[in-house]
Amino acid sequence: MLGVNKNPSLLTAPRVVLRGPTRGETRWTPGPCRQHGLTPMCVCVLGWFLWCLLLVPVALLLALSLQQNLSSAPDITEELLRALGQNKKKGTPGACPQRTCPQDQFSFLLQSGAANVVAPKICFQDKLVLGQVLNNAGVGINVVIVNGRTGDILRTDFFNMYSGDVKPLVALLQGLEAGSVVLMASYDEPATKLSDDARQLISELGSVSVKSLGFRDSWVFVGGKGASADRTMEKHSKNNKATNKYDQWPELLEVQGCIPKYPG
Repeated sequence: MLGVNKNPSLLTAPRVVLRGPTRGETRWTPGPCRQHGLTPMCVCVLGWFLWCLLLVPVALLLALSLQQNLSSAPDITEELLRALGQNKKKGTPGACPQRTCPQDQFSFLLQSGAANVVAPKICFQDKLVLGQVLNNAGVGINVVIVNGRTGDILRTDFFNMYSGDVKPLVALLQGLEAGSVVLMASYDEPATKLSDDARQLISELGSVSVKSLGFRDSWVFVGGKGASADRTMEKHSKNNKATNKYDQWPELLEVQGCIPKYPG
C-alpha cells in the first residue's frame, strides 16, 4: 500500500514509503540530476570527457611545436663532446691533441667554453693546463701565463666578468714580465665587468678583438708581453641571436698551432 508521510517533525523533502506486509523501505524522492536523467557518476564522466576534448588539441599543438623546435635546433652533441675531449679520436676526457712543432716553438690549443655548459680548455706543449677535468676553469675570462723562454707554466686562473671584480685581472696584467706568453679563453660571459683599463692591457698583448668583446661573446686569444705579430692568434664570435649556435651563445671557438719562443 502506498502512502504519504506527513510527519511535521521531519524537515526533509516528502518521502514515498513503500509498505510491505512485514517491513517498510524508505526512499528519497528523485533529485534534479535524476529528474534530468543525470546521475552524479554521469556528470563526472561527462566532465572528464569534456576536459579531455579540451586537452587533446592543446597537447597536439604542444607536441607539434616541440617537434618543430627540435628539428630546427642545431645538434650540439658532437660539439660538446669535442669540447670535453670525449670523442673517439681523443679518447679520454681532457686529452690534448699531439702536435709537433719546431724546436724553437711551443705547441698550444685554445678552446672557448660552449654556452654555459662546457668549460674552456687550454693545452700547452701537448698537456692540459686548464679545463674542466683539472677543475681550474670558470665563468668569465680564463688565463694561463707561461714563461715564453722555458715553457714553464707560471699561473692558471679565471676571472668572473659577470658578477666578479676586474681589479685582480688588471693587477695580473700589470704585473706581467716581458717574455710572458698569455693564453685566454672565454666561458659564458667575458665582458660585463671588463673595464677599459683591462681591455687596453690585453690589447697591448696583441689582441685586436678585446676592444669590441661584448656580452656572452666567444673569444680565444694567445699573445704575450712584448709579443710580435707571429706570436699572436685570436678568434672572436659575436653574440647574435640570429646566428648563435647555442641559443643565447655563439659557437665554441678553437685555435691551435705553434708560437715562437722568446729569445732567452
